[in-house]
Amino acid sequence: MTHSTVTIDLGNRSYPIHIGQKLLQQPALLTEHIRGNQVMVVTNDRLNALYGESVTTALSEHTVSVVSLPDGEQYKNLEALNLIFDALLSAGFDRGCTLIALGGGVVGDMTGFAAASYQRGVDFLQIPTTLLAQVDSSVGGKTGVNHALGKNMIGAFHQPRCVLADTDTLNSLDDAELKAGLAEVIKYGFIIDADFFAWLEQNLDALLARDSTALAYAIQRSCEIKADVVSNDETEQGQRALLNLGHTFGHAIESSSGYGAWLHGEAVAAGTAMAMDLSVRLNWLTDDERVRGVQLLQRTGLPVTPPEAMTSADFKAHMLRDKKTRDGQLHLILMKRIGHAIVTADFDHDAFEQTLMHFCKH
Repeated sequence: MTHSTVTIDLGNRSYPIHIGQKLLQQPALLTEHIRGNQVMVVTNDRLNALYGESVTTALSEHTVSVVSLPDGEQYKNLEALNLIFDALLSAGFDRGCTLIALGGGVVGDMTGFAAASYQRGVDFLQIPTTLLAQVDSSVGGKTGVNHALGKNMIGAFHQPRCVLADTDTLNSLDDAELKAGLAEVIKYGFIIDADFFAWLEQNLDALLARDSTALAYAIQRSCEIKADVVSNDETEQGQRALLNLGHTFGHAIESSSGYGAWLHGEAVAAGTAMAMDLSVRLNWLTDDERVRGVQLLQRTGLPVTPPEAMTSADFKAHMLRDKKTRDGQLHLILMKRIGHAIVTADFDHDAFEQTLMHFCKH
């Protein structure tokens, strides 16, 4: 069985991202990265029913326990995180154990944070089962939970030992989740690779139809871009912040609306449309490119405006709590052109206000 592999280059902490079909049927891809005997699989009930047996069968030479978390962004919190710690401690897991995240971004982020924290750090592996997780959240070592006042505000950088992106798991996604994942795929074209953006314009119908060849290429190219960025800026001191295009606006939407009301990719899509609008007002991005970007998001079936109830005051309150705010100064990811984004706090705040007024009724 053939598959592609992208490597995150972090010296002695480097790790592979395996991408392809039927990877859960290749136990060695997992077991070669497990250093101890004890393994805790973290998942939810639905995914455990779908893929749990395949994973536990692959780990038959190990002592395996499974903990199931409640499903949904609204449960990505410290209370649910404690379910993992309870399971680890009850089963007597030691510092040589390995955690495996079997699920989407919520499961992956929480498992990684538990691994970073349990006995001050244990190994973990990622088996992402959503498109968004395969192209973004499972790669790069960002882990954490949400707080009522802000998304992903409690967490740690903790790299997995490998990522196993079995594209067959995408068959269990509903259409909304698939489209939400495509928001993150499109992001890579916006920020770094204009040729990839053009490829997405030409191949979007195939992606929406779940064509396996198109999906495999989109996942591989997304991971290649993220791998290069993370390898050069692991803890987001500079270039890695580019990966957050649309996220500062988008996180405000998620926090203000209530976690789970909007899928993460949906909020990112609307946030990206807002970032493009501001980029045009600053005379950086041309309006033709903005239209091109918005049209691709709309063709995907993603929202390009925030919830009607959100006010400009809501946006400002939540955005000022964003992790990219430094000394009270908001940093945004904005676009110079398709394929070139920048991180900056040096933007005209009147233009920022105009963008908020354009998208908000109040």
